[in-house]
Amino acid sequence: MRTPGLSENFYKSIQQTPGIFLTKGEVTNVSKNGNTLAVAASNTLLGENIQVNADMVVLATGMVPVTVDDPVVNLAYRQGPGFRDNAIFNGYADSNFICFPYETQRTGIYAAGAIRRALTVEESVEDATGAALKAIQCIESVNRGVSVHPRSGDMTFPEFFFQRCTQCKRCTEECPFGALDDDEKGTPKPNPARCRRCGTCMGACPERIIGFADYNIDSIGSMVKSVKVPSSDDYSEPPMRILGLVCENDALPALDMAALNKLSYSADVRLIPVRCLGSVNVIWIKDALSQGMDGVFLLGCKHGDDYQCHFVKGSELASIRMKKIGEALASLALENERVAQFEVAIDDYHTLPKIINDFVEIIEGLGPNPFKGF
Repeated sequence: MRTPGLSENFYKSIQQTPGIFLTKGEVTNVSKNGNTLAVAASNTLLGENIQVNADMVVLATGMVPVTVDDPVVNLAYRQGPGFRDNAIFNGYADSNFICFPYETQRTGIYAAGAIRRALTVEESVEDATGAALKAIQCIESVNRGVSVHPRSGDMTFPEFFFQRCTQCKRCTEECPFGALDDDEKGTPKPNPARCRRCGTCMGACPERIIGFADYNIDSIGSMVKSVKVPSSDDYSEPPMRILGLVCENDALPALDMAALNKLSYSADVRLIPVRCLGSVNVIWIKDALSQGMDGVFLLGCKHGDDYQCHFVKGSELASIRMKKIGEALASLALENERVAQFEVAIDDYHTLPKIINDFVEIIEGLGPNPFKGF
């Protein structure tokens, strides 16, 4: 029996009503007993077998989510013919269930009611109102030429230097929103209407030919290179310097809340905000370490079963790239422990100082970066 929301109050009142019998059990058999029905069940609380005579038995039909085998939409671009079969959402239409509950990976298509999750009729009506308002917002934003989705008002789109494109297809395959198709040679074909400015394509490109007018490899690279790295013989300040690349959606606000609550962490850390961990290009990490920084950590949304990434796959893609960064560290003769990724929800601000300080302690145990001073 599911009684979400205010229906829980009705359920509790029924529990106190004389003549109503409630038990938690698994029905094992329903048989005819004269003019009545006999319901046999295994009581999961007491471990006993019970039988109840009933005049009527109602079998509740469970909801079955939509999958790619039974699509509700049929659009022929990236991510399959219908809504992506996402195990995280048990097959329901996938979107950020905390921040963008009506959105899907299909720009301009919004999920409401039971296609999004199991809902009552009343909740579905309310859900439909929210989805309709998002659709209106989408149309008005398109007419004004501004972003439909996150980063409202941002009118920039990814720019490509196609002369150096190797047609590796990483950008087209890793884009969470199908904003990049490709031609028969594998050259990306951008579709600005689908783009949500996450920068995942920029982080994916090994040739570093993708960027935005206000957010690109060079702009963040310049920030990294401008961080002062104290030399090992400079006693005016602690010799350690650690870089944090911080997701602007969850991690950065969490750090702000930590500061508002006067929670402190190591002064050896310098932070640079990024649009999404999916936009982090490995070259930034190599630049930081090659100029003498002692460690680099990525701080962003949770991924996996407790998925909270605003851009669906950003944190997951960053995690995969971090597992492969060992080759880059090996080329610099550095330990793998000097680079780490941490997951944090927006309300986990109280845990951030310990996360950062524990990483600083690991770096201090490894000792200074041998590139320091070069």
